[in-house]
Amino acid sequence: MLAYQLIERKRDGGRIEPGEWQELIASYLRDEVTDAQMASLLMAVFFRGLDRDETAALTDTMLHSGASLDLSHLTVPRLDKHSTGGVGDKVSLILAPLIASLGAVVPMMSGRGLGHTGGTLDKLESIPGYRIDLTIEEFKQVLRDVGTSIIGQTSALAPADKKLYALRDVTATVPSIPLISASIMSKKLAEGSSALVLDVKCGDGAFMKNLEDARALAVSMVAIGTQAGVRTEAVLTDMSAPLGRAVGNTLEIIECLETLKGTGPTELTGVIRVLARRMVMLAGVDRDETAAARRVDDAMFSGRALQVFAKLIERQGGNARVVDDYSLLPAAPDRELLLATRGGYVTAMRAEAIGRASHALGAGRSRVGDAVDHGVGIVVTSQPGDSVKAGDTLLELHHRGGRNLEAALALCREAISIGDEPPAPRQKVLGEVR
Repeated sequence: MLAYQLIERKRDGGRIEPGEWQELIASYLRDEVTDAQMASLLMAVFFRGLDRDETAALTDTMLHSGASLDLSHLTVPRLDKHSTGGVGDKVSLILAPLIASLGAVVPMMSGRGLGHTGGTLDKLESIPGYRIDLTIEEFKQVLRDVGTSIIGQTSALAPADKKLYALRDVTATVPSIPLISASIMSKKLAEGSSALVLDVKCGDGAFMKNLEDARALAVSMVAIGTQAGVRTEAVLTDMSAPLGRAVGNTLEIIECLETLKGTGPTELTGVIRVLARRMVMLAGVDRDETAAARRVDDAMFSGRALQVFAKLIERQGGNARVVDDYSLLPAAPDRELLLATRGGYVTAMRAEAIGRASHALGAGRSRVGDAVDHGVGIVVTSQPGDSVKAGDTLLELHHRGGRNLEAALALCREAISIGDEPPAPRQKVLGEVR
């Protein structure tokens, strides 16, 4: 009767106590609470919400539904970063080796892409031989040897979240700030880090479309992390246009390598520097922002971070020669250019439509288990604010034999606006929550 009582209480705006969450989730994992009952409760939460204590209690219950990584034997700072996802978001792949090159340990368990946002694991799997399925012991060994390791999420950590998320996905209850917060933070807290920086995306290509909702999500997650004893901060970043110029798995790996060589897109490098600076300061390596910025720049532009990335690839079974020879990465054989039909200024490059276009070409998946074409994708050649003439290239589509090319081109045309006046500049970093 517990499930019925909690559904009724939450439906009417009441609270669920910590012990009740524990009993409910344990019963759900034992299949004593049905999917129909849990779906009803999730819908009640979607409409009625959870207060801060309820959200923390749900997070704690999901965290303790499985194992947690014990990295206490590591004597250096243990730092993690999480992004809420976006189009062209390859930040984690650059930050992990960058922070590891500064002497910290960066454990990362990442996910695959679904829909228009790319997945970190799909990008890594475009590197021949790279293994994302390490055991926990192998994961710990790579952390000791390299300073970072990026693998797939294991079912041993926060198994309640995996089951609940699958149910939310099919019951239209994903867009709930308390449920998103508990889902993300239960997994992050299980990874054993002592400090966490959250990259909360905001805009057309992000889950949170406006700054108010993005900030509310950031505040919620920072509160959960802080209450759990993990130093947690959030940076709000713009996702109205793709981040960087590359959208697609191999293309984004190449852009990561170029950024670690000091020649990446300015806006992407800027976001990396802000997040890395906050991670360094949370770790206590530097207390002064200027000193932290110098330390980060030295690691990025000296090549030390690139060396760590190459070592990471090698230790996880990949071909580290891709760092210098991009021809070893899978590539699409065909190109199609989208040209400007008039002169003026690019006033919009809508991220979601660009992401959907890349997905149509085969870079993403609609269902878990779908195959991904690592070579296809889109390169942005003209960005918002750029002046263009009729006939200038706006986008370069990398495709395979024309597969879904017309659908992708239609989405790309929908994504781009050209006007007579330049748009107001929009900063990539929109704010911070500490």
